[in-house]
Amino acid sequence: MVQLQHRQAQATGARASRFRCVVPLATATLSPSNAIKSVAKAPAVRDAEYTKKVIGEEQKYVLQTYARAPVVISHGKGAKMWDIEGKEYIDMAAGIAVNALGHSDAQWFAALAEQAEKLAHTSNLYHTEPQVELAKRLVENSFADKAFFCNTGTEANEGAIKFARKWARVQAGVDPYSAEATAPYELVSFTSCFHGRTMGALALTYKEQYKTPFYPMMPGHRLAEYNKLDSARAVIEKGKTAAVFVEPVQGEGGITPSEIEFLKGLRQLCDEAGALLVFDEVQCGLGRTGKLWGHELYGVEPDMMTLAKPLAGGLPIGAVLLKQHVADAMKPGDHGSTFAGNPLVCHVACTVFDIINDPAFLAAVEQKGDRLREGLKRTMGSNPHVKEVRGVGLLVGVQLDMMAGGVVEAARDMGVMVITAGKGDVVRLVPPLVITDEEIDKCCEVLGAAIAKVAPQ
Repeated sequence: MVQLQHRQAQATGARASRFRCVVPLATATLSPSNAIKSVAKAPAVRDAEYTKKVIGEEQKYVLQTYARAPVVISHGKGAKMWDIEGKEYIDMAAGIAVNALGHSDAQWFAALAEQAEKLAHTSNLYHTEPQVELAKRLVENSFADKAFFCNTGTEANEGAIKFARKWARVQAGVDPYSAEATAPYELVSFTSCFHGRTMGALALTYKEQYKTPFYPMMPGHRLAEYNKLDSARAVIEKGKTAAVFVEPVQGEGGITPSEIEFLKGLRQLCDEAGALLVFDEVQCGLGRTGKLWGHELYGVEPDMMTLAKPLAGGLPIGAVLLKQHVADAMKPGDHGSTFAGNPLVCHVACTVFDIINDPAFLAAVEQKGDRLREGLKRTMGSNPHVKEVRGVGLLVGVQLDMMAGGVVEAARDMGVMVITAGKGDVVRLVPPLVITDEEIDKCCEVLGAAIAKVAPQ
């Protein structure tokens, strides 16, 4: 478990001085005359029969790959949202850690409207200023030298897989475009990890039930035990391993922070084996932990880092940040995406980044995370089914000794939206980073009542 003093660790190395803070884009460029109100009139309240109609039509027309909650969400503001029957909820899921600024943020909406009026999409056949501006922000505030844009977290991990394998071929001194050439290609990941559902990222992901219907998986994957350096040492091999993928704080796997010596050890093992260290910060990156990047908690730098969820505050975007020695291996035509890095999404992402990349904002996230964990310990900790409250910043999990679905349903009935993680035995809380203290306190009280209802002492 990461201790409080680890949260104060800063990224090390000569390039740490490159971190900078910038003026929020929307604030800097929008005048009062062209600013647009972000909150429209609330939609009309419908009845329960209308809810049933929408759910019935969803089941009729939409491929059933999700077990959705039996509510139809209508609109939101900040950390609150309402269903079409007018019931209010505190949103402690934030679109699975996506809506970092909550719902209907005024600056987010202003940036969206401003860019939509100019240019939404050109493809990557041409240059656009918003893409350059976003890349500049990401590079100048991280370990990286280059940024690659895509549309989702799983696409970011797919890109990182490809970059790592080509890098390994270049490092081996072979012609990377020769079908006969051989080079290290194995990828290492860890128990309880989640890297995505497309075929490459899925091969790295831990849960077998996600993979078995789609066998065979991509070859060349090796699994080690999370937070166990000896297990990693047994599978990271010079001449075989191309890259090691790890989440500094696991999200889907159960809200489990890495141990500091584990990440430091992985850095050393990768250096010794001539392999890349890749941090998946799709869920724990961009302010979620109270630091701009999750790995700042540890003072360990990767060779690549994948990002997605909160970067555009609800619009689809992913990114891979790379050091120059990795970027040098890639050439035009090696990888691409039609929609990636379009000016609409990048302009909005610049605004989201600028708001989060503020020391006061990040300090507030850390304070809110402490309040949330302490509140959950107070209201849930005495229940014998609660084994641990853990996490960092506003990435929080409550480990139960039973399945958490009943608690999630009871909390929803009481007006708080939470989700599960791990084996389904963890209550996951990843609220908007702008959640208020009052909303945190109410959430804790509701979850205390929910577990008391589901599992009375």
